[in-house]
Amino acid sequence: MSARVDEVVRPAAAWGRHEGGGSLLHGQSLPARIGSWLDSKVGPKWRLWVLTFPCLLFVAVFAYAPMYGLRLAFFDFDPREGISGGEFVGLKYFSKFIMSPMFGQIMVNTIRISLWTLVMSFICPIVLALLINQIGNSKIKGFVQTITYMPHFISTVVIVAMINIFLDPTAGILGRFAGDTSLMAIPGMFSVIYWVSEIWQHVGWDCIIYLAALSSVDLSLYEAAKIDGAGRLQLIRYVDLPTIMPTIGVMLILKMGSVLSVGFEKVFLMQNALNLSSSEVISTYVYRIGILGNQFSYSTAIGLFNTLINFIFVVAANTISKKVSDTSIY
Repeated sequence: MSARVDEVVRPAAAWGRHEGGGSLLHGQSLPARIGSWLDSKVGPKWRLWVLTFPCLLFVAVFAYAPMYGLRLAFFDFDPREGISGGEFVGLKYFSKFIMSPMFGQIMVNTIRISLWTLVMSFICPIVLALLINQIGNSKIKGFVQTITYMPHFISTVVIVAMINIFLDPTAGILGRFAGDTSLMAIPGMFSVIYWVSEIWQHVGWDCIIYLAALSSVDLSLYEAAKIDGAGRLQLIRYVDLPTIMPTIGVMLILKMGSVLSVGFEKVFLMQNALNLSSSEVISTYVYRIGILGNQFSYSTAIGLFNTLINFIFVVAANTISKKVSDTSIY
């Protein structure tokens, strides 16, 4: 028994001491000694904090630090004093935007385009994922996935150029059937063209997360449902949809965060003098007021107003989802 105790104690003693009688800590390299010191002072999770630190620094510098510029919404911008100067004016620019004759038109255009895009771009990826999941042949399934993913990687500039070519009234594949006037010149068609092209470009990419969720379905559920006589539609309704419902809830909450955030680039590129009455949205109006008109405080107030509306939608959607399905992002 004593021999066994010696075998255990001697290696332990050798671990803490060198042959010269010094501590093993003093024999370690500098990084190892720093690691040992942090283990004793901070705990073993300090390595995770070190890995996370660059991400936290990135978010702090590029997401939170620029928020200081939001003070311009409550101050008159003075070029001589810079972003930190100016006279405090309170909610002057918010009331100016709400009382503006452009307010109603801009809000209607923004809500119409964003809601159509949000609803359709939320439903179509789910439907596509459910359909792709029903394909049994792996090669055909991979081919369909690749074909639907590809448009996502096309530049917005190229997409808008393709839309103009397709809708050309003389030589366009679609435009030649719409009469002598280009559909891009009809104000009532702008939102339709926008959300249809958005879905075509991103539906394949957006369905990836639902396909990933569907891949976790227990195959025994399919077999049990088939034994009970379930068809394809019943498998989708009673097996697939309940499985991806938490994912659907989270994606809906994230989508609600951009309910008034219509993409600037695409709308700006699709605008022309004939469809401006239905294509002017908050983001393009901010560009015209802030960059072209040099009204920095006014444009900041409009942007902050847009952000607050989106924030309210996110909180409301998250609260409703948490109460209804016990799924939330925080």
